[in-house]
Amino acid sequence: MVPLAFLAAVLAGTVLLSLPWATTTGSPAPLITALFTATSAACVTGLITVDTATYWSPFGQAVILGLFQVGGFGIMAGATLLGMLVTRRMRLGRRLVVQAETKSLDLVDVKGVLLTILGVTVVFEATVAAVLTLRLHFTYGEPWGTAAWNGVFHAISAFNNAGFSTFSDSLMGFALDPLVLLPLCAAIIVSGLGFPVINELLTGWRTPDRWSIHAKLTLLGTVGLLLMGFVGVTVAEWNNVGTMGEMPPAGKTLSAFTHSVMSRTAGFNTVDVGQMRPETLLLTDGLMLIGGGSAGTAGGIKITTFLLLGFVVWAEVRGRSDVTAFRRRICPDVQRQALTVVLLAVGLVGVSTLTILSLSTQPLDKVLFEVISAFATVGMSTGITASLPAPAQLILIGLMFVGRVGTITVAAALALRARHVPYRYPQERPIVG
Repeated sequence: MVPLAFLAAVLAGTVLLSLPWATTTGSPAPLITALFTATSAACVTGLITVDTATYWSPFGQAVILGLFQVGGFGIMAGATLLGMLVTRRMRLGRRLVVQAETKSLDLVDVKGVLLTILGVTVVFEATVAAVLTLRLHFTYGEPWGTAAWNGVFHAISAFNNAGFSTFSDSLMGFALDPLVLLPLCAAIIVSGLGFPVINELLTGWRTPDRWSIHAKLTLLGTVGLLLMGFVGVTVAEWNNVGTMGEMPPAGKTLSAFTHSVMSRTAGFNTVDVGQMRPETLLLTDGLMLIGGGSAGTAGGIKITTFLLLGFVVWAEVRGRSDVTAFRRRICPDVQRQALTVVLLAVGLVGVSTLTILSLSTQPLDKVLFEVISAFATVGMSTGITASLPAPAQLILIGLMFVGRVGTITVAAALALRARHVPYRYPQERPIVG
């Protein structure tokens, strides 16, 4: 149902964006352009083949906004409900254990869950929109109507990790303005935690020692990846005149932090990504592929998936038979699910990169960046999206769709298909390494 729902949204968006009044010229957009934009919006990615600010009319921009609002809320609601469905399918004893250890929600309160998700979404989007509207009006002189539209558009885009902007240069015009960038970063970080973690923080913020392993891993990973991205970008780009080399120290610090946040599936940029050093692009590739928290608006393989494999490696290096985190054993089923998701993601990214390289003349680092950005639903680009041939753009469309709905449905399917087999084959040990 999740893929079909998103497919329906993409098709509806494609039809609406193909209408003559969706463009500023009054001519219908080409089918590939409408399909690419609708997929990018519904899957809250942000990759574009045309300039959102100048190509699409107010009606077209409103359609795009509606698509990534519905897509973002749908992912949060859908992923959370799928998680509850997995818990529901377990036997009562096992379900009670899972609920006690992970603070899982119950299907009995589906209405309350959806209302809570909606409430968190509205509060954050409204707050950020108000801040941006006031800043754009009083500091940049935009009329109230224009400032309100740009504020609302960017607030919703940020909270849903969509990366769409009504400015042709994204956020490069605000690279030195913390009152614009920091509220957007806050919305991106919060929504990127995932609803289960947000719900746990709202209900148990006074008792952090009782937080679930999932919440602890997500928060730990979020802080660690933000710091790693910030330090890496600062060191690599400090003297790069093509990006932030000519900024004052405070501006460099703000830009480095913003890029670290945006790399976690948001997609906005305050500097020219195409001018970044190769080491920065590779670091960004890693941040994009990992992504944010589960059951949220972020994409990627998810923080918990990445950290779980790290704990598996750590346990193996130490010769431990059990994989533990925060004094809890990690279920072997979860370890295999994490490994499956990561290997499928790496395989898909590798095959797609190889295929696009054969279809275009772009270098490896930029093609890989584009592929990971599409699969992880980031939307950050080195500027080659529009110049790629139509077959390559179709591959990116598929990556955006699979990246948005694939990791959730695969993880849920693996959990739901787990069953006990009443026999075991003889054991043998192949040579490793």
